[in-house]
Amino acid sequence: MISSFFGKTKPINYIIVLTLLFVSYCLVRFLGKDVVFTPELLFSNLGIFLALFATFFAVNFIVKRNKITKANSFAVLFYGLLCIFFPESLLDSNAILCSFFLVLATRKLISLKSLKEIKYKIFDAAMWIIVASLFYDWAMLYLVWVFIAVYIYEPKNIRNWFIPFSAFVAVGLLTVAFLSAVDKLQFIQEHYVFNIDLEPSMFSEWGKTSVLLIYLIIVIFVGIYSSVKLGKTGAGRLASMRLVAISFTIGIFVTLFEVSMNSFPIMVTFFPAAVFLTNYVDIIRKPRFKEFALLVAILVPISVFVFKVLLK
Repeated sequence: MISSFFGKTKPINYIIVLTLLFVSYCLVRFLGKDVVFTPELLFSNLGIFLALFATFFAVNFIVKRNKITKANSFAVLFYGLLCIFFPESLLDSNAILCSFFLVLATRKLISLKSLKEIKYKIFDAAMWIIVASLFYDWAMLYLVWVFIAVYIYEPKNIRNWFIPFSAFVAVGLLTVAFLSAVDKLQFIQEHYVFNIDLEPSMFSEWGKTSVLLIYLIIVIFVGIYSSVKLGKTGAGRLASMRLVAISFTIGIFVTLFEVSMNSFPIMVTFFPAAVFLTNYVDIIRKPRFKEFALLVAILVPISVFVFKVLLK
């Protein structure tokens, strides 16, 4: 049974999902393309996949350490399935790298609930978000998320509100120093333009496939439903779930502002989506319905991947 297998945290579960993710990554990047395998290409793709690999384990660490889901492998399963459901995201190196640094920021913000080393965690979260913005300028919106976290956990300490600005200065100085050393200082002016260029062709394509719309409807529904259930049971995860919901909302705006024919940053929403889906599965009491839900959750992304990548 799927629920009993992924309902545990055995190494074989991670090996299966990572293998599926690796195969999907290679198929999306190289299948049917006239690719010349140079050392530069291999090393660059290895680096990108290692970032995806690290994100995978960071997701697992966050949900287990902060107990925002039950002790199982569903979160990493759903994260991997979402990458397959949106194979375009595996083609977008900026999306993979941006998501990696945002997950690192997520780890710091979620752990604020312990009320320990708050200043360091705020600084680290803001720092990783600013680093993430080097790949997508609109990722800077996540700084709003940091201030919301400050408001939730320790708003009375006035110094906490200024820490993100110090992180901005620190990363900014290091970035300028590095770009000056490699004579690429124009990158800042060219990159941080914050354009909102909604391409009609992209929305037309989404309307034909309905993949994004289905994704949003399902995640929003299960997010609201699972949050209501958690509230009724008095679980102590609600503050963390609010931060997760805010992350998802900001991620949708970043996706809308950044999406184009060459970029598809929907991956920035995968962590909160995986958390929502996991909590929804966890609260399903009927074994048969849980098995059916998991079977559909596995078959649909694989089917979409086959039609988009293997049969195109």
